Amino acid sequence: MDAIARAMEVKAQLTAPGSPFELSMTEQDGVKLPRYKNAPRSLAEVIESARRDDDACFLVYRDDRWSFKRFFQEMDALGRWMLSQGVQAGDPIAIACRNRPEWVAAFCAAARIGAVPAPLNSFGKKEELTAALNDIEPRLLVCDLDRYTRLEGDIDCRTLMVDDHMRQSGGVFHYQDLVSDHVSDVPLAIPRLNDSDPALILFTSGATSRAKAVLSSQLAVCQALFNIDYISAISAMTSPEIVQNIMAQAKAPVILTAVPLFHVSGLHAQLLTALRTGRRLVFMHKWNTQDAINTMKAEEVTQFNGAPSMVMQLLRDQEFFSDEILAGFSGLGFGGAGLPDTLVELVMDKLPKQMVGIGFGMTETNGVGSAISGDLFRMHPKSSGMISPLMEVMVADPLGDPLPPGQNGEICLRGVTLMDGYVGDDAATRDCMRDGWLHTGDLGYLDDNGFVYIVDRLKDVINRAGEKIAAAEVESCLLRHQAVREAAVFGVPDEETGEAVVAVVSVSPWESVSEQNLRLHVAAILAAYKVPSKIHILEQNLPRNPAGKLLRSQLKQAFTT
Repeated sequence: MDAIARAMEVKAQLTAPGSPFELSMTEQDGVKLPRYKNAPRSLAEVIESARRDDDACFLVYRDDRWSFKRFFQEMDALGRWMLSQGVQAGDPIAIACRNRPEWVAAFCAAARIGAVPAPLNSFGKKEELTAALNDIEPRLLVCDLDRYTRLEGDIDCRTLMVDDHMRQSGGVFHYQDLVSDHVSDVPLAIPRLNDSDPALILFTSGATSRAKAVLSSQLAVCQALFNIDYISAISAMTSPEIVQNIMAQAKAPVILTAVPLFHVSGLHAQLLTALRTGRRLVFMHKWNTQDAINTMKAEEVTQFNGAPSMVMQLLRDQEFFSDEILAGFSGLGFGGAGLPDTLVELVMDKLPKQMVGIGFGMTETNGVGSAISGDLFRMHPKSSGMISPLMEVMVADPLGDPLPPGQNGEICLRGVTLMDGYVGDDAATRDCMRDGWLHTGDLGYLDDNGFVYIVDRLKDVINRAGEKIAAAEVESCLLRHQAVREAAVFGVPDEETGEAVVAVVSVSPWESVSEQNLRLHVAAILAAYKVPSKIHILEQNLPRNPAGKLLRSQLKQAFTT
């Protein structure tokens, strides 16, 4: 039996009646969709079922080490305090700080009482953070001093500060005071939540000039988390030799996390998966290859999931392949669509005994789409994986009609893990959600075996080191400079980051401005990763078609070096 046939057999076995991933049907807007029968029913249930009262290490951040016992104690204290402050089920709770244990405690405390965690882009500057807060109108903001300083006190809700040296004053509460001294008789019963109740808000740039707040239901989030278990099961059952090697190492699972927790790749696939499975999670303060290697050695890391650019940097460092790291290293994952040939070759050659894989999904799908790992990845390294049992995939032509296997079109997804919509933006929701199908803006095709291949993006979105950047947002920022008349922003291939942000601007002949001035202008408004690495300055108008549409592809071709 070939590998494809074996994979299909395993899929049928795992999802059959009476099996762990048995499927049932649920109806949404008149359409019957598959769901996992045995998945948890709410995010509160997910967190409560993971409860432990022991001293085993759960979270590591620099010199701070949290046991499971400490984590749940502090989470409970925060949950009771939130309830005492009038937080109710369904209330948004914004979180704006870097990856750290307090982030996790605040997120889980909010979800545990039925509130709706809303992690903000921690890289954002004041305008981005303020816009996000205005969109969701949170009952409470949890933040660190850096994000608080960026907001310049322009906050219209109670604020919980996680840094030690910022004490309670003027509506600002201190985290350590609450978890140490707060006493409450408020019970922490598991809230009664329905499938359709809100569970999570995440932000995505998409192709617009402003990040959109993606609201997902309890059903969507919990089904997506259980789908990660399914991916692990099918990967293990189709890669017996790799599993045998991992078992022989007999290492406790330890995950190194460098991607932000405000992404589904960091939140769903790493944090919540580690919580549910009792694994240690090690946070990096900031991505640096040497720091990652040193941490892998010190913490005996067994798993790393990161942006393709991070993986490429690791694989280029010979120290990563030392016995000290690879003796216990069992898994490598990188999200995204389409891998550079050089990265594929390195993985295939250097990591023959590790469970290596890739997945395709979006914030709007809670990360669910397709996935591939282990032996199947080695057979189809250019694929983005097999379609999830929860997801239907349609490849559509420009008119929205389905295309047959092998033909390129827009990838459209339908399933129970899709978002409810964009908060406060019905027009944007209608634009991407049509007749129950999410139009992803990604161009690709399906093969005859149901493997998804992503070949390009229809939307003007740049993927820089795993961070999605809307070209329109950077263009809008550049146009705010008095010297800039027109601006076009696009991504160009880059070995280190996957794509680099490049801008072409037209300036008035009487204006004098340098590339450095424009980069500083953008850096003062937007997150650092959105600042163009190169800005070409022209005095003539940018090219447009007869309808007045900017010919961005023509500019990209002219200025890609």
